[in-house]
Amino acid sequence: MPERKKIAAIITEYRPRSHADVIVTKFLKGFPTDDGLIPPRVEIASMYIDQFPENDIGRDLAAEHDVPIYPSIVKALTLGGRELAVDGVLLIGEHGDYAWNEKEQHLYPRKYFMEQICGVLATSKRSVPIYNDKHLSYNWHDAKWMVDRAHSLGAPFMAGSSLPLGWRNPWLEYELDTPVEEALAIGFSGLDIYGFHTLETLQCMIERRVGGETGVAAVTCLEGDAVWDAAKEGLWSRELAEAACAPIENKPNGQMEDHCKNPALFIVEYRDGLRGYVLMLNGYVTDLAYAGVVNGEIQGTEFYLQNGEPHAHFSYLSLNIEEMFVTGVPTYPVERTLLTTGILEAALDSRDRGYARLETPHLDVAYRSYETLPWRPIGRRPTGATLDRWPPSG
Repeated sequence: MPERKKIAAIITEYRPRSHADVIVTKFLKGFPTDDGLIPPRVEIASMYIDQFPENDIGRDLAAEHDVPIYPSIVKALTLGGRELAVDGVLLIGEHGDYAWNEKEQHLYPRKYFMEQICGVLATSKRSVPIYNDKHLSYNWHDAKWMVDRAHSLGAPFMAGSSLPLGWRNPWLEYELDTPVEEALAIGFSGLDIYGFHTLETLQCMIERRVGGETGVAAVTCLEGDAVWDAAKEGLWSRELAEAACAPIENKPNGQMEDHCKNPALFIVEYRDGLRGYVLMLNGYVTDLAYAGVVNGEIQGTEFYLQNGEPHAHFSYLSLNIEEMFVTGVPTYPVERTLLTTGILEAALDSRDRGYARLETPHLDVAYRSYETLPWRPIGRRPTGATLDRWPPSG
């Protein structure tokens, strides 16, 4: 057996149900999937944990698996030495006691962590794959720097959330170069935390349209009654929204307006003329969904995530990350996350500026989606196999 590649986990906070728990713990214990528990092919060799809340589990898990926790990112990447000594990096900059700004953005130190990581790669004159959890940063400048810096170092780089790797009910996946005419994604919760998830739900579908992704020309955010008024004015399609919501099983009876008192809408104008929408329906849904128009026909699907243990949708995200660690090749383009990061910032800027339409010439992010992913869930819902032997004993 060849020696397993060594991975450094760089973490803001490691508590139950945090992103460190639902990702790093699987790299330690195994990945519960529809096909059962899949053992890791790589080894968590070190950790850096920035904050230790009262319910921290990182120290106990590290001790259980003989993983040293280092006092700095540099030491975690060098295993206490002078040069890079690991083969990949998990950057989990989600959760923790960090400030918010006036736009309700959580100021996680992902770019600062990335600077430390890239500094070690640069001075060691060796690059390894890096995964950044969720969006890249709360601002475009830092997000673009992260992607450009990884590229300049020759480091394979992936980022994003688990939404593109969730179950779909009914199954819907576009072939490359599908003629998508209009598209809408449904979400809920805060605009910063779940606006990104909903944008990734939208983007992972429409990036497969004819010609691939071309970038975004303008973004507008609306809230409250202005959202319903915009539908009446034809600025977004009520029919699309209802088609997206139809497969969601966990929703109340009645119209969405009856339950959602403060909706939010992102109108995304793409550079090739496509219009995409993110509709946030707090009070009406607690799941995410998508609908698109292809050749004049509307198709909708729920993006289903497992809301309890073992959060198996993160297994499919983690398995794709692991694939990059093993092969050195990202399984999907980081440009998707770069673009959704920029759209989210533009939407929050639009809200902050009185719901103005903002032109976004900087979001000229063009890329092509990959044809397939190595790891995808099967079926419409998690099967019983996802719960077998989790958490593993020993």
